[in-house]
Amino acid sequence: MKKIFIAALFLGTLFSSNAIFAQTETSGKTEYRQTHTKSTELKHTKLKVNFDYAKEQMNGEEWLTASPHFYPSDSLILDAKAMLIHEVALDKNGAKTPLKYAYKDDILRITLDKTYTRNQDYTVYIKYTARPNEVKDKGSAAITDAKGLYFVNAQGKDADKPTQIWTQGETEASSAWFPTIDKPNQKTTQEIYMTVPDKYVTLSNGLMKSSVKEGNGLRTDHWVMDKKHAPYLFFMGVGDYAVVKDKWRNIPVDYYVEKEYEAYAKQIFGNTPEMLEFFSKKLNYDYPWSKYAQITARDYVSGAMENTTAVLHQESAQQKPGDLIDENRWEDVISHELFHHWFGDLVTTESWSNLTVNESFANYSEYLWNEYKYGKDFADYTLMKAAEGYFRDPSNVTKDLVRFNYHHKEDMFDAVSYNKGGSILHMLRNYLGDEAFWAGMHDYLKTNEYGTGEAHQFRLSLEKVSGKDLNWFFNQWYFNSGHPKVSYTTTFEPVKKEVKITVSQDQLGGNFQFPLALDIYENGKPARKNVWVSAKDKNVFTFPVSKNPDFINLNADGVILGEFTGEKTSEQYFAQYSNSKEFLSRYRAVEHAAENKGANPAALKILVAALKDSNFRIRMKALSGLDLSKPDQAKAALSTVEKMASEDPKTLVQAAAISALAKTKDKKYLPVFEKGMNAVSNAVKGSSLSGIAAVDPSKVATLASSIDLDGASEDLIAELLPIIVKNKIEKQMPAIASTAAFYPFLKFQNPELGAAAEDGYNWIMSSDNLKATENVTKILTQVKGQLGNNPQAKMMIVQILKEGLAKKMAVLKANPASPTINQQIDLINKTIEAYK
Repeated sequence: MKKIFIAALFLGTLFSSNAIFAQTETSGKTEYRQTHTKSTELKHTKLKVNFDYAKEQMNGEEWLTASPHFYPSDSLILDAKAMLIHEVALDKNGAKTPLKYAYKDDILRITLDKTYTRNQDYTVYIKYTARPNEVKDKGSAAITDAKGLYFVNAQGKDADKPTQIWTQGETEASSAWFPTIDKPNQKTTQEIYMTVPDKYVTLSNGLMKSSVKEGNGLRTDHWVMDKKHAPYLFFMGVGDYAVVKDKWRNIPVDYYVEKEYEAYAKQIFGNTPEMLEFFSKKLNYDYPWSKYAQITARDYVSGAMENTTAVLHQESAQQKPGDLIDENRWEDVISHELFHHWFGDLVTTESWSNLTVNESFANYSEYLWNEYKYGKDFADYTLMKAAEGYFRDPSNVTKDLVRFNYHHKEDMFDAVSYNKGGSILHMLRNYLGDEAFWAGMHDYLKTNEYGTGEAHQFRLSLEKVSGKDLNWFFNQWYFNSGHPKVSYTTTFEPVKKEVKITVSQDQLGGNFQFPLALDIYENGKPARKNVWVSAKDKNVFTFPVSKNPDFINLNADGVILGEFTGEKTSEQYFAQYSNSKEFLSRYRAVEHAAENKGANPAALKILVAALKDSNFRIRMKALSGLDLSKPDQAKAALSTVEKMASEDPKTLVQAAAISALAKTKDKKYLPVFEKGMNAVSNAVKGSSLSGIAAVDPSKVATLASSIDLDGASEDLIAELLPIIVKNKIEKQMPAIASTAAFYPFLKFQNPELGAAAEDGYNWIMSSDNLKATENVTKILTQVKGQLGNNPQAKMMIVQILKEGLAKKMAVLKANPASPTINQQIDLINKTIEAYK
């Protein structure tokens, strides 16, 4: 599962400790969450299903083969959510014998015909109706709904939305569409017969063994998965898709996209075969499944899901050339879900408490792929952003990585299991060295393949390979919470020509031990020292020096997950930028200069130097800090920025350079901006439109409609929202709707943008625009799960919805014949109801 927190643009507000949107601790401290007791061993699951599009229900038949796990048993207990159970029988070679059963509170209790012993198989037949809209389970921050089976535009009423069916099993929602033991420590092979309208394609786990036309415009596809996997990884997808074929070695690799995106499917997903090769070689364990398919879905309830051999991506994966030329925003998600096919699908977490053995590995795969494909600097940016995501929520500091006391299983899908866990793997890799780390990863997979795993088993594999005891590491990082908060002081002894560096840990709770890279700067040049910080409040290290050091750069290689403080002047940051090869050290120096807006000569020197940095993210950060309307900055950087606006190899940097030029409000750049409106890049177009708005507003209304903002980045939407709202560009109203819906919270972060967003929200709610209203209600419904126990934030959202409802009622009064206004009012009422 790749979680996508709603509206990442607002995360600084969402998770700030002093913001009204702040989350509360929900991990719980009172209950031990034991691994599910296995009394039954699932063996094989056979399903025959067809779909009632009018009722949004599924008719199913199941043949479930199982046996007692260890102790003899005369019963079978299954999870079956909100179903109608029509028949339960014992099946022996096709002959059915009715069995007694009781169905209550989503549990199906079946009395078998006799007591069975270990490894004595039986097959139970169940005829049922799945009713996903009756499921009572609710969603969470990571997975915003839990009804398992989803019908999208089932009756075809929305001409702008395709009709689709898809399933979402994690955490325990597969039991909403077939009876099973819905726990991650169960594994079973499967086969599914799916009867669908012949105009649609289907996708499921494994390989399609047959496809038979049934008459009446129907077809039955038979999918078979011959290797066992967990029930939450079962998948069905149905819809009108283009299927783009690819291949890795002898393995089919397919991309299912809406037909509008068929021409771009290989631009989006085309690195998948290379990823398969890279991960297979690194792990010394070839991709273990029969195919690899990826499919997109409308209205998906999370980011993406690693269903074995049939990965599901939200519709945001679908991008057009205007987005893809800037960057494939979905590439990290693609690598994340693929890596799960080893860590999560092949070896599955034994319980949700040990989710780290699924999600931390998948999170770190994003770093691994970026390092291999694009270089260490590129990957280090990935690591930095992941760490920032962990630090952003103050409640994360109280949560163990392995948690047996969570409040709800969905709470495990957070920045601790993902971001912190991935950073911890990076520390382990650096501590053990690449050879031992990868050998340990291989041993963990081979030892536990097609079974389950937990953190201790991973530790044992690493210890077996490396010969090192790692209990100390796992105890502080896996079975404890928090992170080191480190500061330093120095004492120079001129007679001995020595400096004593005292490294202090300032966090609450226990101290950590870890290897630490520090750079001692003399005359602007660094000398790298590697020290071991023990679990003490203060650690003293002595080094020979020629003079009192200029400053110390802690965690110079950026490996340790922690907060490192030490005051530096702009001059010292300039030395750090100029002489460090490490991405994080360079980026932090440029970040300092950008925050200071080049206000002093040294800060300006950093920004100017960083315009030529090899890393495009650093070039962008430098451009964001420049104010070329100031003479000293224009003199130092203008000619370089002008060239970057058209010649930089990265279109994102070109866009940032155009934005920097726009700050001058100089009409001489109007031709540059007008040329930018003809670029393929949406980022360049957006920045150019902002530039035109600054120097010739009369041209904006015509040009703003020409940008395709469907699926555009949040940064681009935020840049263009004030222009779209001010000029009332109705075509772009749906594009800005999701951002506008957050206007009360945006005001805390960016008052100017918040005010424009409020105007945008009022504009939408005073209009008869169905798509824009849908986008508002969709985002506010999805964000509910991310608010945790925060009644103030929920009350604020309900209030803005009620205000919007009043505006829609006024629209209805003025135009009672509107074909969609009642639908919009219903959407708002349903969203308000969801918050009750």
